[in-house]
Amino acid sequence: MALILLLETTTINCSVALAEDDKVIAIKEDKTPGYSHAEKLHLFMEAVLAEGQKELLDLDAVAVSKGPGSYTGLRIGVSAAKGLCYALNIPLIAVDTLTSIAHQYQSLNFSSGYVIPVLDARRMEVYTSVFELKGGALTPLSNVEAKIIDENSYAELKANRLFVGDGVQKIEDEILDQENSIFVQSLPSTQEMAKIAFDKYKISDTEDVAYFEPFYLKDFVIKKKKKA
Repeated sequence: MALILLLETTTINCSVALAEDDKVIAIKEDKTPGYSHAEKLHLFMEAVLAEGQKELLDLDAVAVSKGPGSYTGLRIGVSAAKGLCYALNIPLIAVDTLTSIAHQYQSLNFSSGYVIPVLDARRMEVYTSVFELKGGALTPLSNVEAKIIDENSYAELKANRLFVGDGVQKIEDEILDQENSIFVQSLPSTQEMAKIAFDKYKISDTEDVAYFEPFYLKDFVIKKKKKA
């Protein structure tokens, strides 16, 4: 049985879980805005290990949400994951954030059509990709992109569409006239990472701890303060 620690820090949700194979046995999350993940992450790691009655030395792997998402959040999560893997000499597993969000369809009673995860980016942009749900399986139909939203976005997708993520409001405001759409405001969580991480663990789909970097998608922009 594989014991995997799961870390998700790409948005305001600081989420840590402990999974045995593909089943979460302990989870700790905080979606409160206004704090740094650095303040919570290691405390949450200790909490889920204690709840699962495990120790760091029991871990077989660490899985981290690799992005896209918040630059600072990604750096904190990936740095913590790499540090643990290096110290414990265990594999590092990277989970695509949008793929993880797409798997929330399982708890939303959505059975077929398109699943479109969307994370808020700057201005009218979202980080997004498109999946088709058929026969209980998700098939990716597009690469991850930073997409500018307008009234014609996603009009080519005629079947039922589930938009899920923290960027759905931007889409809902623009495409209200399009039919067959469900909008669910949510945040990525380690709850959906467990099965993805375990499937990767079974086939040794792991990262080079020394060279792995988060998937930022866009360059980090430093905003200068305006002069008074």
